[in-house]
Amino acid sequence: MTDPNAIQPSELDQLPDRDPEETAEWQASLDAVTKAAGPHRAAYLMRRTLERAEGAGIALPKLLETDYVNSIPTSAEPAVPGDEALEQRITAWNRWNAAAMVTRGSKYGVGGHIATFASAAWLYETGFNHFFKGKEADGSGDQLYIQGHASPGIYARAFLDGRLNEEQLDNFRREAGGNGLPSYPHPRRLPWLWEFPTVSMGLGPLSAIYQARFNRYLTNRNIKDTSASHVWAFLGDGEMDEPESTAALALAAREELDNLTFVINCNLQRLDGPVRANFKIVQELEAQFRGAGWNVVKTLWGTAWDELFQLDTTGALVRRLRQVPDAQIQTYQTRDAAYIRQDFFGGDPALVEMAKLLSDDKIIECFHLSRGGHEARKVFAAYKAAVEHKGAPTVILAQTVKGHTLGEGFASKNANHQMKKLSVDEFKNMRDLLELPIKDSDFVDGVVPYGHPGADSPEVRYLQERRAALGGPAPARRVHPVAPLPAPAEKAFASFDKGSGSQNVATTMAFVRLVKDLVRDKETGKRWVPIVPDEARTFGMESLFPSLGIYSPKGQTYEPVDRDQLMYYKEAQNGQILNEGITEAGSMADFIAASTSYSTHGEAMIPFYIFYSMFGWQRTADQMWQLGDQLGRGFLVGATAGRTTLTGEGLQHADGHSPVIAATNPAALSYDPAFAYEVAAIVKDGLRRMYGEAAPGEDQNVFYYLTVYNEPMPQPAKPFVDGIDEGIVKGLYRFNTAESAGITPPANAPRIQLLGSGTAIHWALKAQQLLAEEWGVAADVWSATSWSELRRDALEADEALLRGEERVPFVRQALQGADGPVLAVSDYMRQVPDQIAQWVEQDWSSLGADGFGLSDTREAARRHFGVDAESIVVAALAQLAKRGEVKAAAVKEAREKYGL
Repeated sequence: MTDPNAIQPSELDQLPDRDPEETAEWQASLDAVTKAAGPHRAAYLMRRTLERAEGAGIALPKLLETDYVNSIPTSAEPAVPGDEALEQRITAWNRWNAAAMVTRGSKYGVGGHIATFASAAWLYETGFNHFFKGKEADGSGDQLYIQGHASPGIYARAFLDGRLNEEQLDNFRREAGGNGLPSYPHPRRLPWLWEFPTVSMGLGPLSAIYQARFNRYLTNRNIKDTSASHVWAFLGDGEMDEPESTAALALAAREELDNLTFVINCNLQRLDGPVRANFKIVQELEAQFRGAGWNVVKTLWGTAWDELFQLDTTGALVRRLRQVPDAQIQTYQTRDAAYIRQDFFGGDPALVEMAKLLSDDKIIECFHLSRGGHEARKVFAAYKAAVEHKGAPTVILAQTVKGHTLGEGFASKNANHQMKKLSVDEFKNMRDLLELPIKDSDFVDGVVPYGHPGADSPEVRYLQERRAALGGPAPARRVHPVAPLPAPAEKAFASFDKGSGSQNVATTMAFVRLVKDLVRDKETGKRWVPIVPDEARTFGMESLFPSLGIYSPKGQTYEPVDRDQLMYYKEAQNGQILNEGITEAGSMADFIAASTSYSTHGEAMIPFYIFYSMFGWQRTADQMWQLGDQLGRGFLVGATAGRTTLTGEGLQHADGHSPVIAATNPAALSYDPAFAYEVAAIVKDGLRRMYGEAAPGEDQNVFYYLTVYNEPMPQPAKPFVDGIDEGIVKGLYRFNTAESAGITPPANAPRIQLLGSGTAIHWALKAQQLLAEEWGVAADVWSATSWSELRRDALEADEALLRGEERVPFVRQALQGADGPVLAVSDYMRQVPDQIAQWVEQDWSSLGADGFGLSDTREAARRHFGVDAESIVVAALAQLAKRGEVKAAAVKEAREKYGL
C-alpha cells in the first residue's frame, strides 16, 4: 500500500541534485513548521519564499491562485486625488437617474436593467474621473468597452454632463421617434456616443484584445503612434462563461499587451442565479488569467473588513473565506447578523472568538455593504496598478453586490436581472440612503423624478473639469475629418479586362493578384490589412509573405526553415499581414478593429479577411452583425466558395448558404462574381464607396462580402457592353446572347434566359451550347453578380411606391424585353437566386445545391445536386414545355440522353 505522506515522483527527479543534504534540510524545515505551527503557516511561508524568488528574478512557476483577499493591502493603497465627497455625490445622482430612467420606461414594456450598473457604479465613476482619456487627449484617447447591461448608468452620467436631456432619457429603448436611446451600446444607433457594441456577450472581451493588439500594429507599422491609448473592457463574471471571452487571453499575454485592462464586475450573479453557486468564480478566473500570463489584481473587500483581517491572527478568517461558495456569500447579503454569526463564524473556534469582538452592525456592514468594487479608494488603487504594470495585460477582479443601493428587494436577489422597476417607496428609501435632495412632492402622480443638481453645481463643474483634464467627454465616438483616399491606379483593375487567354485561373487567385497590385500603390498600399486564419497557402497568398511580412511584435527571432526559398515565411515587427492561426473569431476581431480605424484612430485602413466561405458567416455571423453595428468598412472574402467546388472535403466544408446568411445583414453588400474582371470592378467600386467619394445618398458604412472560387477556369475578356460596370455593381448584366456567343439558332427558335452567379455561369454557358446544338433552343446568359443587391434595390423600389414615387427595380429594368422564361442557377441553395423571383416579370424557375454537401468530384457533386450543364438543359426544356414552345417528350428524351 502506498504511503500517502510519501513524496511522489515529479519532474524534479529528472534534474541533478547537486547537494541532496541541503535539499533534505529544507524539506525537514518545512516539516517542522507544519508540525509546530500548522499547515497554513507552512503554506504562508512557502508563498512568501516564492514571492521573494519572483522578486529576485528567479525563474519559478507562478502560483495560479492566491487567498480570497485583496491583492493590494490597505496600507499600500495610494491616496485618491480629487474630491471624494463630490465624486460620491456624482455617483449617487447617476445611480438615481439610471434607476429612474428604466423604471419610467417600464410602463411601455420596453425593459431595461437596473442591477448591473448599481453594482458597477464606482468601477465606471473612478475611471471617468481619473483614468479614461478622451478623444481630445494625446493620440486617439482610450477605447472603452462598456458592459451592455450597464448602459443606463452611462446615459445617466451623460445626462448629468449635459450631453443628454430628460426627453432622451424618457425615450430609452424607444428609438423610432428619432430622439431615443438604444438599449445597449450601439454605435450605428447613437454614433456620437457609443464606439463599441458589447452586449452580444463574449464579443466585447475578444474584440478588446484584438483592438489593443491592432493599436500596437498601427504603431509598429509607423501609421499612427497609439502608445498613449489604453483599452478598457468592462465585463461581467457570468459573461466569462462565453468561450469568446477567454479565447484570446494567451495572445494578449504572449504579445505583452500592457495597453489592455479587463475589469470584471464579480457580483457573483448571472442572469438567473449565482455564477458559480458551489464554487468561487473569482478564484477560478484568477487561475485562468494567471495561467494565461496576465497580471491579476483582486479587489474584493472594502475597508470595513480591515478590522476583521487584523483580528485574524490564526488565518482562520482567510481559510473560511476560501471555503465559502459564492451562493452562500450571496445569501449572507440577505440575512441578519445572527445567521451570519452562526453560519460563517460558528464552525471554527478561532472565528467564534473573533465574532465575539464584533457588533451586529459591524457584521452587517461587512457582509452586506463593504465590497472592494464599491469603494473609490480600492478601485483607484487597482486601476493605478493596472496602468503602471508593464509587460502583460491586467485583469481586475472587483467584487460587488448586484443591485447595491437599490434596497433589500434587489440586492443579491436571484431575480434582480429581470426586475425592471422600483416602487415609489423603494425610491424614497434609495433617496435617503444616497442623501439626495429630492422631495416627496417631486413624485407627481407616482412618477419618479429625474434628479439634477444644476448645470452650474459643484458636482457638474467637477465632472466637466475632470473630463476636460482627461481629454474630453467619454465615452465618445468621433469620425475625424479625413480626406478621401485617392483611388489606386486604374492599371491594377484594367489588367483583368483582357481575360486570361488560354490559361485557367481561379477567381481566388485573381483576387489575390489584384491585392498584390493594390498593396504596391504608393498612396494607399500601406493601408491594406491582409487577414487570414492560417490558410494563406490554400488561397495562394504565400507570395505575399516575403514582400509584406507577417506581423509579429517580436519580429523574427529564428531562422525560418524555408529561408532559402523565394517565398519564405517572413515575420516582421512592421509586417502587414495578420496571420491569426486557426481562429476565425480572432480574425474577425482583427477585421473589426481595422475596419473601424477610420473612426477610432482617424486612420482609414483597408482590411480584407479571406477565409473558407463555409467557416465565415456560419461560425462568426454574430461578429459580422457587430461589425455592422460598429460601422466597419472593408472586404470579407469567402474563398473556396460554393457547395460543389471544394472537391473531396465533404459535408462540413461545402458552403451552400453563406450568401443567405450574408443577406440578413443590412450593412453587408454580398457579391458572387463569376469572372476576374467582375472581381476587379466590385473591389474598385467598393474602394470608391467606402474610402473615396461616395455618391449622394450612399452609405459609406458598409462592408463587402465577395465569394471567390478555387476552381481554375478560363477568364474571358470583359465584354464591350453598354452599362456593364453598372450591371456588375448593381447585380446583373447580360454576358452574351446566343448570337453573340457564335450560335446560330434556327429561325423562330424558342428562347430562354439563363441567369448564373459565380462558378455556375460556366455550367450555364455549356448548357447554352447544348441547348442550341442538340435541342434548337436559343439561350442568353446573364451574370448575376449579386442576388441580394438586386433584392435590396427592389425592396427600396417597393418602399418608394408606397411613398407615391415611381421607381422600377433594376432587375426588372435589366430583363425588360428579354424573351422567354428565366432559369436561375448558382452553386448555392435555391433560396439564394429565389430572393429576386417576385420582381421578375418573366416565368421564373431556379436550380441550386440544396441539402448537405458530400465528398466527390466536382462533376459528380453537380450531377448529384442537379446543377450541371445537362441538368440545366433539362430544366430549361421543362420550362419551355410548360409554355408549349417545345414538345413535352423532349424533356423525357433529354433526361434519358444525359442519364439523369
